[in-house]
Parts: sequence; C-alpha cells; structure tokens
Amino acid sequence: MGKFTNQLSAIANKEERLIIGLMSGTSLDGLDIALCAIRGSGLQTQVTLKAFTTVVYTDAFRQAIRAVFSKKMVDLETLCLLNPWVGLEHGRMVLSALSEWQVNPAEVDLLASHGQTIYHAPQSLHGRAGFGHATLQIGDGDHLAVTTGIITLSDFRQKHIAGGGEGAPLAVYGDYFIFSQPGEDRILLNIGGIANFTWLPANMDPGEIFSTDTGPGNTLMDAYVQQHFNLPFDAEAGLARQGEESTALLSALLDHGFFQAGFPKTTGPELFHLEYLRQAQSSSGTLGMGHHDVLATLAAFTATTVADAMEKIMDPQKPFKVFASGGGMHNPLVMEKIKNRFPGLLMGTTADLQVNPDAKEAVLFAVLANEAIAGGDTPIGSGKAGIPAITMGKISFPG
Repeated sequence: MGKFTNQLSAIANKEERLIIGLMSGTSLDGLDIALCAIRGSGLQTQVTLKAFTTVVYTDAFRQAIRAVFSKKMVDLETLCLLNPWVGLEHGRMVLSALSEWQVNPAEVDLLASHGQTIYHAPQSLHGRAGFGHATLQIGDGDHLAVTTGIITLSDFRQKHIAGGGEGAPLAVYGDYFIFSQPGEDRILLNIGGIANFTWLPANMDPGEIFSTDTGPGNTLMDAYVQQHFNLPFDAEAGLARQGEESTALLSALLDHGFFQAGFPKTTGPELFHLEYLRQAQSSSGTLGMGHHDVLATLAAFTATTVADAMEKIMDPQKPFKVFASGGGMHNPLVMEKIKNRFPGLLMGTTADLQVNPDAKEAVLFAVLANEAIAGGDTPIGSGKAGIPAITMGKISFPG
C-alpha cells in the first residue's frame, strides 16, 4: 500500500482517534472547531470533546460569502475563487486553534469539514423536471488538507444525495450513534439557521429513526435584525420581547406547503428569506407593523413550526426527553414558547449528555469522519425515511 493508504489503515486500527470536526452554518456566525477523541464506531462510538472554539467571521468574510449565498444568479468567477479561498481560510483558523491549544497538527488523525453551504435545492424546492435533489458547499477539502497537513474528509452531503437522501439533515447518523438510549424516547433538537430534529425511539430500532428540518430557526430573525437594527442577532430576544406577535402575520407565515409535507423534508434560506416575510406581511395586511412586533412574530413562527413538527411524532401516553443545541437554543423567547406547548416536557441540552450544545454539529461531523474510516458496519437507514445506509465524506490527502 502507499504512504497515505497505510496511514488510513493505521488510523482505522487505533484504539483512539483524534479528529477535528468543523461546522459553518447558514447563519455565518463563524467556524466551529471541535477537537474530539473518538473510540469505537457505530453504537460503540465514544466521544470526548477535548477542546472547542468558534472563530468569529470578520465582516469582510461574511460579505464575501453573502455575494454567492442562497442566490440563483451569482458571478461564476467569484464562486470559483471562493471555493479554494474558504478552504484556505478555514485551514488557517484550524492551525490557529491548534496553536492556542498547544496541539501539534501531526497529532491529529483526521479533519472533518462540513464546508460552507451556499445553496440547498431539494426537488421539492426547485421543482425542475429531470433534476433531483442538489446542494452545494464550498471550502475545498484539498486546500484544507494541504494547509493543515491533516488528512481531510469533506463534502459529506453529496454522498447522502447520491444514496437517495436530500443532503440534509445529516445529524441523524451521529445522533443515533452517540445519543440513543435504550428505554427512552428522545428528540435531539437543533436550532441553527434552519431548525431540525432527530427522533430516537426507545426501542433503538434503526428503521424507525429519522431526522427532518422543521422550518426556519434563526435565519429570518437574524436577517430582519441585521436589516433593521444593524445588529448580528437579537441577543437574549431583547428586541422581540418589546413587541407583540401578530396572529394574522403568523397565520400567513405558516401558509406554505412545506409545513404540510410529510417527514423527512429539508429546506433552507432559499425559501425562508426576507421576501418570504414581505409576501406574508402583504397578504396579511401587516406591512405597517412595528419592527419589534415583527420580531416577536418571527420568534413565534420558529417556535410554532418546531412544536408542530414535534407534536406529529409524539405519543402523549409516553414520556420523552428533548435535548437542544444550536444558536437558537440561546433565544429564551423561542425556547419558552416551545416549552409552553408541552407542559411538563423534560427539556435539556446536549450538555446533559456530555456534549457542549454549541459544539454539537462540529462533533457530529467528526463522528461521520470516524465512521467513514473506522466503521460503516452498523445498520442504519434503509432509504425509506430519507436515511441512506451509507458512509460519507471525500478523502483529501495533504501531499
């Protein structure tokens, strides 16, 4: 075998692997970097989060991504330039974090990069005959590997689509491996730019689990705050709490076929954007609403769509637990509204399961990389629930 295939074989056979997971979401807050020690694979996966940081993006970085983000028409040269540039920038961020943690890159076995989603186009959204599901993430894995000197796995979502899925959500695999608990029904709720959850049944049946998007998480609220308050987000829901939600506007926001579609399903800011809000305001006669009232209604929109989706799978006769993660977890108004729908609901965060909720998605990509290299034997998914029975991640060698 060659140098790198020998190295991969050695990594796969190690008792413990040191893997970095990277996540950059649609909110464009920054790059989550999780340094994980992982043992085993499949349902025997054991993860220890050794270090975690979020490298906050500069305004210049965000503006560069927004030039091509969630737009049907973009400058092709700009897109072409951004793909390697994001890989290089992410690689430099990784090296900076490792230096801060006093970890030599040579000690790290694998780097797992989600990349930066710039467009998500499930068939239900694009509606074009002859084309299937599609999604696109930039931040080239080869540039990451060469920059850091670490074997890199990237572009996970393409394999998911090739296997029959929609390219999202991918959390279901890692959620099943590290968060399932025999005898306890669990929902792993993640509220990022888009909200999604994984259903983990108490019987541990891999044929019953699934993951689905529920609708907007932070994306509409953040975009509105950025446009009207010149702030990145509504910290502690301080602005939304100054307003009153509008029943008419909320009803108009909920009036879309996405919310009636069955599970699993995916969506993105390609649907839930400020024009979607403007159209809802126009149809509900609320274009003159105050900004604080709009924000209060958008918080209710996120909470309502999450709660409606959860309600569809809940058995009121059975207790279950919800473990939250993602930036929306820090919005107290959204979380209060979800809890109010389910009196007595046992709701915590993934911190209760020994995983920092802000790091969870980055950790899950480290788990996906671990499974691709050292696992792949645990039965999960049949395609019928949008969960292809596959391993994911393209491998880039550093030399």
